[in-house]
Amino acid sequence: MFSGIIQSQGKITSISKSDKFQSIEIQSNLKKFKIGSSICCSGICLTVTTINKNKFTADVSLETLNKTNSKNWKKGTILNLEKSLSIGDEVSGHFVFGHVDSIGILKELKMVGKSWFMKIEFPKYLKKYISPKGSISLNGISLTINEVNSKSFNCMIIPHTYKNTDIKTYKINQILNLEVDMLARYAHFSNKTK
Repeated sequence: MFSGIIQSQGKITSISKSDKFQSIEIQSNLKKFKIGSSICCSGICLTVTTINKNKFTADVSLETLNKTNSKNWKKGTILNLEKSLSIGDEVSGHFVFGHVDSIGILKELKMVGKSWFMKIEFPKYLKKYISPKGSISLNGISLTINEVNSKSFNCMIIPHTYKNTDIKTYKINQILNLEVDMLARYAHFSNKTK
């Protein structure tokens, strides 16, 4: 489990792909993790398989390739990184599981004052979990939803988040990993079963 507060950024230094599997090597300055540790890589919970100095490797399964933007990763891709939470850690964002629900598509990104306005299109079936002032994970970043429309939501990005995540590299129509807030999912499920 993660909090959606990005600790570092990593860069894919090599990638081995097949139709149903890929293995990636990531260069990063993350410390104090081991083989078998879970690391959130741009919203996807991946398991560390090897460590070599300032690099680690992780495998990406067919299910993950089908549900996320990992199929578009290549050498040089920048990833948002966060180590898993330990008991007693501060949760500054919200509970992020690294189990991506679907992809979102960036439709607008513009500067407003010193912040950035971002509009994301999402699949219609997720709308029941997305509400104003709720939380959402986008490429592993914990964000607060400002407004929701029939097929899109928007958020405001503060300068610190813009500077310290991959948001500064985004292009219009870019595909992003989207995970709805687990509390919203459980609240909806609970109401449905009453």
